[in-house]
Amino acid sequence: MNQRKIGDVILDLKNISLSFGGVKALTEISFDVREHEIRAIIGPNGAGKSSMLNVINGVYTPQQGEIVFRGRHFNRMSSRQVAEMGVARTFQSLALFKGMSVLDNIMAGRNLRMKSGILAQMLRIGPAEREEFAHREQVERIINFLQIQNYRKTPVGRLPYGLQKRVDLGRALAMEPSLLLLDEPMAGMNMEEKQDMSRFILDVNDEFGTTIVLIEHDMGVVMDISDRVVVLDYGRKIGDGTPDEVRNNQDVISAYLGVAH
Repeated sequence: MNQRKIGDVILDLKNISLSFGGVKALTEISFDVREHEIRAIIGPNGAGKSSMLNVINGVYTPQQGEIVFRGRHFNRMSSRQVAEMGVARTFQSLALFKGMSVLDNIMAGRNLRMKSGILAQMLRIGPAEREEFAHREQVERIINFLQIQNYRKTPVGRLPYGLQKRVDLGRALAMEPSLLLLDEPMAGMNMEEKQDMSRFILDVNDEFGTTIVLIEHDMGVVMDISDRVVVLDYGRKIGDGTPDEVRNNQDVISAYLGVAH
């Protein structure tokens, strides 16, 4: 269990309800996220976990409820607005540029922080050249941190799946987020790859001070690295607390843990 100094609430989700047509994806979900913590969202398939992340980062607008982020109240947010406020996201399915190198893929995560126009960036003239040099320096630090130096010029499509997931994490880190949303960062990985990714998530949280919200199916991983866990089932919240509290919650055992074991 990671013992850091957990801060005040930075994200507060209040009575979030989301429907698609007549189908309820989320029903009056409330939970908060504290600064510097690792907050896990778990539940069976179809529980509404990815929908919840999509609400947080502005992809979906809930029909009901309120999001409070660092004291600011929102009924709806755009994805760009969320990104500008320091929230980054990885996805279940890798959305990497497979023909581009590791370096260029992670550089793509710096776009929001680049002040030069597209043409100046392409021509690398004047301030744009100096700016790109500074951004590239930051990207090289991320590459070193994720221990993928040997692959920096390799097209991402040639890398093993576990390393591609690491590049995806690197691209999100390139935005320098204060809040990082990870959607099943270990899906499809073998045990060794999961151990590596768990270590990187803990290091991001510890060394960068990044607050992390993650969806993960591997209960061993969740219980090892999370500070608090919220449990969804059919779009409703059925549990919320420390890993130990959730592990011993009878509703959770019935709905999720019992199925898993």
